[in-house]
Amino acid sequence: MGDRALEGKTALVTGASSGIGKACARLLAEDGAAVVMMSRGEEALRKARDELQQALPDARLEIHAGDTTKDADVQAALAKAHAIAGRLDILVPAVGGSDNYYPILLESTEHFHYVLDRNLTNTFILIRDGAPLMAPDGGSIVCISTTAVVQQQEGLCSYVAAKAGLERLIKMAAYELGGARIRINSVRPGMTRSAATEFMYSVPGVEERFSAATPLGRTGEPEDIARVVRFLAGPESGWVTGQNFAADGGQELAGMPPDFLEEAYGKEVMAELRAGRLPKTAG
Repeated sequence: MGDRALEGKTALVTGASSGIGKACARLLAEDGAAVVMMSRGEEALRKARDELQQALPDARLEIHAGDTTKDADVQAALAKAHAIAGRLDILVPAVGGSDNYYPILLESTEHFHYVLDRNLTNTFILIRDGAPLMAPDGGSIVCISTTAVVQQQEGLCSYVAAKAGLERLIKMAAYELGGARIRINSVRPGMTRSAATEFMYSVPGVEERFSAATPLGRTGEPEDIARVVRFLAGPESGWVTGQNFAADGGQELAGMPPDFLEEAYGKEVMAELRAGRLPKTAG
């Protein structure tokens, strides 16, 4: 059960019904924090809470169903977390990801905005509305970025653009809110198994290619990321703010694996796209 270093603290974790968010909620609760778990689907959220509660019978775990891109839903979740003990110490905006690979010439404006909202707008809302509730004692906000920010991979333009914006948001917000004793950092996962990456793992051979391109020899699991989030959320990292940390098995060092979009779209289509032409088959 850890050293209970977060005893008496209150946390809000978004995207907590599965994957990285759920793993973060568990580790924070294991170390003593009262945790409000937020996600859009109430049934999945309740199931995740019940599973964690069974494993951690003494933990304080509550749920709040809502959309992290909507101001009112986020504000209601923050208020619920703050009401537990009259304080808010930890925020983990773990909602993110995309739902497909799209070469830029095939991506719709609608999908671009969807990815931007899911990976950047929602975190902005949580920081903006959560920071005042952390006063006067301060707290820690730990966001989820991606190693793809410093790598090149076709089909990820909108996702990487959103996460690059997220990393700059983190630095600017950390600078502005340092006087309030609010620390803001992020973790850069490498290829990690979760609901958000299910569409990637479903492509034949993708997991094997990423594992082969990773110095530590495997892709990530949610717990790998949650452990770093827990460190950044707790007192051990009390002199750390405005930073982006890779937790990726060394994927940043090795680069992305060989391209596999040709398998999804076909060699002829990709050749046309790389030449800046919209393929006839896409029209």
